[in-house]
Amino acid sequence: MSWKVNKTEQDWKRELTPEQFTVARKKGTERPYTGAYWNNHEKGTYRCICCGNDLFSSETKFESGTGWPSFWAPIAQDRVKEETDTNLFMRRTEILCSVCDAHLGHVFDDGPKPTGLRYCINSASLKFSKSE
Repeated sequence: MSWKVNKTEQDWKRELTPEQFTVARKKGTERPYTGAYWNNHEKGTYRCICCGNDLFSSETKFESGTGWPSFWAPIAQDRVKEETDTNLFMRRTEILCSVCDAHLGHVFDDGPKPTGLRYCINSASLKFSKSE
C-alpha cells in the first residue's frame, strides 16, 4: 500500500469507541467470545476500523475455536504488516494495518491449509462490510 494515515491520539480518541481505541491504537486485546465478528458467518469484507483498509475476506475466515475471528490469509500481503511482539514473556508475531498501523491481532502457524496460518484478529479492530 502506498498511502498512509497519520492522526494524533486525540483524533483517534474522537473517532473510535473506548474499546476500539484501546485495542487498535494501544495494542489491547478483547476478551474471547465477546467481539462482534468471532461468530459471523456472513459473506463480505473485513476492513480496518481506523482507516477502512480492506484486510480480510470472509472466504478465508474459519472456525478456530479461540473466540476471535480467524483467517488463513489477508486479502493481499501488502494490506498488513508484521512486527515481533515480546509482551507477556513470549515471542509472537503482531499483525498491524499497513496503512494506519492499527493493532489487529497476531498470526500463528497452527492454521488450516493452504497457508497453515491463523490470523487471530480482534473484532474491535475491524468493520465488516456485507457482500451484496
